[in-house]
Amino acid sequence: MKSSGSLQPPAYDNQQETREFMVLPSQPQSTVVNIQPSEEPQKDHLVWSIFNLVYCNFCCLGLLALLFSVKSRDRKQFRDTSGAKHYATTSRSLNIATTVLSILCFLIFIILYFVGIFAIRH
Repeated sequence: MKSSGSLQPPAYDNQQETREFMVLPSQPQSTVVNIQPSEEPQKDHLVWSIFNLVYCNFCCLGLLALLFSVKSRDRKQFRDTSGAKHYATTSRSLNIATTVLSILCFLIFIILYFVGIFAIRH
């Protein structure tokens, strides 16, 4: 076999020799992925906590609710559903307490203003 200036594959005279070098395509392998039924995602009450922090921050309970909401969101990112549920429940309780206490204080202020016990001087 003489070498010419370009590289060429070797020529085979016998058909049987060609079959030895043929690569037959293998059958595709299948992969099984088990997907668990999707649960409803745990609410972290982040928007409610931000609202309470900005508008109804009674004795810094809005800040605590926001911290627990962020912790709940972090636990949800790490797929720790029990931790996320625990922090979300605490956040919801703090948000309820903050909202109720802020509304009560606002109503008491309005009542005292109209009764005349508490007057705003101009």
